[in-house]
Amino acid sequence: MNTPEQSQLGKASAYVDQYDASLLFPIPRAGKRAEIGITGAAPFFGADMWTAFELSWQNLRGKPQVALVHFTFPCESPNIVESKSFKLYLNSFNNTRFADAGEVLARLRADISEAAWRGAPTPGTVGVTLIDAALFDREPVHELDGLNLDRLDVECTHYQPAPELLTTLPDEGMVDEVLVSNLLKSNCLVTGQPDWGSVQISYSGLPIQQEGLLRYLVSFRNHNEFHEQCVERIFMDIWSRCKPTKLTVYARYTRRGGLDINPFRTSHPRALPGNIRTARQ
Repeated sequence: MNTPEQSQLGKASAYVDQYDASLLFPIPRAGKRAEIGITGAAPFFGADMWTAFELSWQNLRGKPQVALVHFTFPCESPNIVESKSFKLYLNSFNNTRFADAGEVLARLRADISEAAWRGAPTPGTVGVTLIDAALFDREPVHELDGLNLDRLDVECTHYQPAPELLTTLPDEGMVDEVLVSNLLKSNCLVTGQPDWGSVQISYSGLPIQQEGLLRYLVSFRNHNEFHEQCVERIFMDIWSRCKPTKLTVYARYTRRGGLDINPFRTSHPRALPGNIRTARQ
């Protein structure tokens, strides 16, 4: 079983420029999920939406080609793919010749699906959309919609996850609410490098006390965990502490190494949001 410490994170790495699918390093989701009380089926649906901004290969005449790629990893997949290994894998396309973009797309889908579903009794697939350079100007930028928690003037004293800060207002009626913050920050599980993000929380239920929710989100500031794990921790803390009837947690993290990661978790079936980057991404 792969562990984060066995990955290339924090280590000097040679950049291979010839296609090499073996560079992908899957890490099981189960260990971190067990830490937050998930030992069987998870109480959420969703996906991890990635964007690769640095993909290039050569055509059969040796001329470089470039594209953007959107990836959609179902959260039911048993593994995440460690992001540095993903970057090294994508860089391995640089000096490799392919017949056309369709061949590149097929390689990406096959390799990444195998890594994400490795060990599963019934393998699934990862969604892959290749965006040609001629279509780059159609890629929109939009901030997360919702009431901005950052307007609140709160005192923050917790910088490790503090779920006890989460409370509801039981004397008020049920609400449907969408709240957002740009103050989410956590650190890489292995290297401690900062990860910056924005988060959107949609729920139905008793009103969540907003000052406490903002202080809770800020409490991730010195916490070391991967993006996907942070979002699942936020979901589970709100789900267990505030007991909403419906809950969705969606975060968009700024890119590192040409990749951004945007986990989406929801208690009820619903369409994935469009993979639309924010200004900071």
